[in-house]
Amino acid sequence: MARVKKGVNAHKRHKKVLKQAKGFYGQKSKVFRAANPAVMRSLRSAFIGRKNKKRDYRKMWIARINAGARINGLSYSKLMNGLKISGIEMNRKMLSEMAIYDEKGFAQICETAKKAIK
Repeated sequence: MARVKKGVNAHKRHKKVLKQAKGFYGQKSKVFRAANPAVMRSLRSAFIGRKNKKRDYRKMWIARINAGARINGLSYSKLMNGLKISGIEMNRKMLSEMAIYDEKGFAQICETAKKAIK
């Protein structure tokens, strides 16, 4: 039986990693031994970044809602509590969009929340 050498598969694997390392600085884009850990790190960072993006958007929406609520005489927490009591189920993304682009509609929602709290 002929012995199996890894030349073809290793070459494929190296080419795949070097393709992912395109644009990296110096040896990290040209030499497999330097590129491999850099690519692994970049993939790990990309995974973490996709999780952080969700956090960052939520923080931004909350900041926008808070700013809009304070213009209408409420804090963010009181607004959200009032909306929950009054039965208005609206996600934070839409509330933040309303706070920016539809100020009259957002003011009406704030009034509804104020009445529900009292």
